[in-house]
Amino acid sequence: MLNQQLLNPKSIVIVGGSNNLSKPGGRIVQNIINGGYNGRLYVVNPGDPQVQGISTFSDIQSLPSGIELAILAIPAAKCAKTASDLATLKQTKAFIVISAGFSEEGADGAEREMALKKVIAGVNGSLIGPNCIGMVTPAYSGIFTSPVPKLHPQGCDFVSGSGSTAVFILESALPKGLTFSSIITVGNSAQNGIEDVLEYWDNTYHPKNSSAIKLIYVENIKDPDKLLKHATSLIRKGCRIAAIKSGMTEAGKRATSSHTGALASADSAVEALFRKAGIVRCFGREELVAVASVFRHKKLNGPNIAIITQAGGPGVMLTDALVAGGLQIPAITGAHQQNLLSLLHPGASANNPIDLLATGTAEQLEKVIDYCDQLDNIDGIMVIFGSTGLAPIFDAYEVIDRKTKECRKPIYPILPSESSAQREAAMFLSKGHVYFSDEVVLGRAITKIHQTPEPADDAIFLENINIKAMRDIIQRCPNGFQSPDTVRKLLQTAGIPIIEEAVVLNKKELRKKSQELGFPLAMKAVGPIHKSDVGGVTLNIKSSTHLLAEYHRMRKIKDVKSVLIQKMITGTELFIGAKYEPHFGHVMLCGLGGIFVESLNDISHGLAPLTFNEANSMIRSLKSYPVIKGTRGKQGIDESRYAEIIVRLSSMLRYATEIKEIDLNPLIGNGNNIQVVDARIFIKHINNDELLKNR
Repeated sequence: MLNQQLLNPKSIVIVGGSNNLSKPGGRIVQNIINGGYNGRLYVVNPGDPQVQGISTFSDIQSLPSGIELAILAIPAAKCAKTASDLATLKQTKAFIVISAGFSEEGADGAEREMALKKVIAGVNGSLIGPNCIGMVTPAYSGIFTSPVPKLHPQGCDFVSGSGSTAVFILESALPKGLTFSSIITVGNSAQNGIEDVLEYWDNTYHPKNSSAIKLIYVENIKDPDKLLKHATSLIRKGCRIAAIKSGMTEAGKRATSSHTGALASADSAVEALFRKAGIVRCFGREELVAVASVFRHKKLNGPNIAIITQAGGPGVMLTDALVAGGLQIPAITGAHQQNLLSLLHPGASANNPIDLLATGTAEQLEKVIDYCDQLDNIDGIMVIFGSTGLAPIFDAYEVIDRKTKECRKPIYPILPSESSAQREAAMFLSKGHVYFSDEVVLGRAITKIHQTPEPADDAIFLENINIKAMRDIIQRCPNGFQSPDTVRKLLQTAGIPIIEEAVVLNKKELRKKSQELGFPLAMKAVGPIHKSDVGGVTLNIKSSTHLLAEYHRMRKIKDVKSVLIQKMITGTELFIGAKYEPHFGHVMLCGLGGIFVESLNDISHGLAPLTFNEANSMIRSLKSYPVIKGTRGKQGIDESRYAEIIVRLSSMLRYATEIKEIDLNPLIGNGNNIQVVDARIFIKHINNDELLKNR
């Protein structure tokens, strides 16, 4: 809970405030004073009668009553008692604890943190930290680090789980013109974490007064449902959110049990969560800053980009980055090309990228921008303009400033001459802009935004999905991998199509079932986890003699108790899988199937339950999507049918947390006919201890 005493306090006390600016307590006092705080500011320091011009108090008892916010910069062992005194004696309701030495340092520190949390919760107070650098709001600059940005109402709201990382992000962002409206570092998140800050932003959002850009650096997602709820709500209200989630691990991976176990991880759950919420996921500080800078521009409403450049090389590199991310650089031909060439010097190019040449002028730049703004097949304009070293380029940057404000379409300025055009760039920033110094960084940032879907709907697709029948089957299932018959019955309850097959225990059943199914057939060993690794799969069996020979061979394989025969079909091999991640739910995966699952590592993730839009987005984000669509004369598959099977499985899993892993690999697709050929389901029933652990 973030309260008003924390965000807009009428009085602040710094316990441990100092004249020593190399200490957190000294720098916080300085930053609050320099930030122009208008409330009452107090300092507790028993050893110094005056700190930075402020008369100090020797102890908590001598402070006046009604202090709203306390910032503690004292040893961890003293924090709980100090907070208790402030809460009970001075009615303090908000606390920022800078001090380290809590849960990040082991069991003793965790006890100190719990005691601190309990004290503040006891008075219904609000706690930020411990082990943080503080926060900056429009009311005060309560951090001990630098830089301390001058806030802007329409800048970015920024929350970080790491104080030092927040500083590094600020140092990258501020020189590029990115502004901030608030900064909160939550440290150990003893009470308020990333999710709680999102909740506050969501509950207080006002379309005219609140920042529409939210940035997140998170190391540990404690409440995925809460994050999903409020991030989705904010984006639907008009916000745009970008986040870094660090700490990517392969914890929980069970590569020996299934393809899904090998490919899914806790990080897959984060990826799926962000996609479901509509959060643009970033993997580094520069990428986060670039995405936020793109957010500052008008929204790009289509995939078609015009590139205007002075030099061929940067234009080509930008083209490569954009096309690799799914955007398009449409050729400008015919009359439009000739009209553009008439505006430029001889030797210039107007094909797109439009190369003005190094001798291109500000006047030519303005005319080309205006022309591109009117083209129906252009959705956004990127301008690369640097210095040749021959003359100042203030006039060109004035043009970019003016056109950014006037044009209907977004204009993204790439100003590469950070040294030789330093004064010009400073002038451009002074007009309230951001700029990009590297065209590839911009290209990758804008494609990340383009690839991030809108927030998913909440509705669960249940048409012809028999949840009751599915639950009845699961309750009777033993722990472990399920028999082919159980797998078939479970998939049938969800309306998932399965190829004709039969499990046989002897030669008599083999002859009978093979006649019913008809040749050609596939035979698979029942028992081993990875059948293909032990020679437990034979395809395209066309005769009874071959069938019998393979039966005898497979029955000799260790642990094989029976064999499964199937009607043989061919087509595009597909894969759908899911793995249950505690707190997150089932992470869904899809991609090409068979041997391509792990060899290509081309997998898309989603979080169950999925909507049709989510499933379609997963399919289209695959690098192998052209194969699914159909390429080089080979028939593609019905994307909508593939998406429906993904959705059906995800809806079924919403009601089956006992299913820890499921592989449908492969599914064979021919046009709109897609059938599961092989499937594996691992079930583990949840006991009471596990239920408590996963809450």
